[in-house]
Amino acid sequence: MSPRRFDAILLDLDGTLVDERDQIHSRTLSALRAAAARGVRVMIATGRSELATIPVIEQLAIPFPAIVFNGAGLYCHERKRMLEERVLSERTLGRAVRFGEERGHMTVAMCHGVKYATNPRSDAEIHALRDMTGVRYVDRSELLDRRALRATLFSDRHATSQEFADELEDYLGQPVYITHFPLACLPHHRSSQLIVCDVHPPCRGKAEGLRFLADEHAIDPARVVAVGDAGNDVPMISAAGLGVAVGNAYPEALAVADRVIGANDTDAIGALVEELFLAD
Repeated sequence: MSPRRFDAILLDLDGTLVDERDQIHSRTLSALRAAAARGVRVMIATGRSELATIPVIEQLAIPFPAIVFNGAGLYCHERKRMLEERVLSERTLGRAVRFGEERGHMTVAMCHGVKYATNPRSDAEIHALRDMTGVRYVDRSELLDRRALRATLFSDRHATSQEFADELEDYLGQPVYITHFPLACLPHHRSSQLIVCDVHPPCRGKAEGLRFLADEHAIDPARVVAVGDAGNDVPMISAAGLGVAVGNAYPEALAVADRVIGANDTDAIGALVEELFLAD
């Protein structure tokens, strides 16, 4: 057997590893399990909360921790707890909540195990939170003093997510990691007109997965494959030894990828894993 070039793979979920029914292709699932059995570190790296990630972790059935909240958290399903948490400072969370109040944006403080949201005021906002796991509706003042790994704001008045992010970052006026996207990017929200901004504590984004693999398993980033489809995948795709974008990826992910494979609703990731990790 020839020595393999890579020792680990980081996988985004939405638009990458799972299809629109939140399912992993059977060939991909078999290949990932076989790779893990050979000692390959198979890790999820997602913007989802740990609550929303658990169903895919259970489907994958590979006992490695998952990067969640776009790098602000590391969740271990075996231990049923967060191994790492970066939380927003009281000042940052307060300013994000105040920005939402002044501009009229629905706001959510996302914490381990629970999400605190302001009451939706329109059908669009109701639909935006419909599939969100662990939501509790509270008065805006109750968003404060939380151990929030992320503050999420929704806008119906910005032309682009970049415009929304720039305005929010300027208002916060302090180091943060912001991701942004049209809600219509997500499978169950294709018709939504809302724009989303996520405010995280300073971190490397999903590239925190590379840091974890290096620190805990002595795996050099050059020996890691990272697969994604969107702007929040850019940190890990660009820092990995092999950055891969799926065929349905957005331009920012395609621009930094070393390789482009088939779409997320095909067996393309399975074929990639067989080639890189299972070929004799």
